[in-house]
Amino acid sequence: MESITSVNPSEYAPFYETYVSRVPEGEILEILSVQIGDTLGLLNSVSAELEVYRYGTGKWSVREVVGHMIDAERVFSFRALAFARGDSAPLPGMDQVQYAAVSDGGTRPLAELAAELATVRAATVALFRSFSGDAWSRDGIASGCSFTVRSFPFIIAGHELHHRSGLEVNYLSREARR
Repeated sequence: MESITSVNPSEYAPFYETYVSRVPEGEILEILSVQIGDTLGLLNSVSAELEVYRYGTGKWSVREVVGHMIDAERVFSFRALAFARGDSAPLPGMDQVQYAAVSDGGTRPLAELAAELATVRAATVALFRSFSGDAWSRDGIASGCSFTVRSFPFIIAGHELHHRSGLEVNYLSREARR
């Protein structure tokens, strides 16, 4: 497998620059393999009381944020798989609000969600490691936008970093709970 250290903004929808810009320099599969440990460490530090904390009306709980992270990683990974395998059918978008509303993530213990996130990440990395050189440059349409397979590990890594930062700032800092 080739070493992938960057992705061009032309390989994903502009919306995802918010996530991709957060990804540090380095080989992306190594980043995906390592950074999850920091997120899991953060989740393991959350008290039972904070698992259900919401920092505002209509905001997700910590549990629901993690459930969303799991769902989104699965969707992004499926998109990468479909495009890598040459599937030319346009793929639908993901309505994250609808997914969260029916996921039951808010009722599951955070430790269970964290374990599932770790499992999903291991499967994601294994999937990406299985792709041949040609697969990485294949592309397709999702949510009405064009993506290359190469873009998805960066989107996944950045999405995780985005939500980890949100957890730290909006849920777990002393200032957030005042």
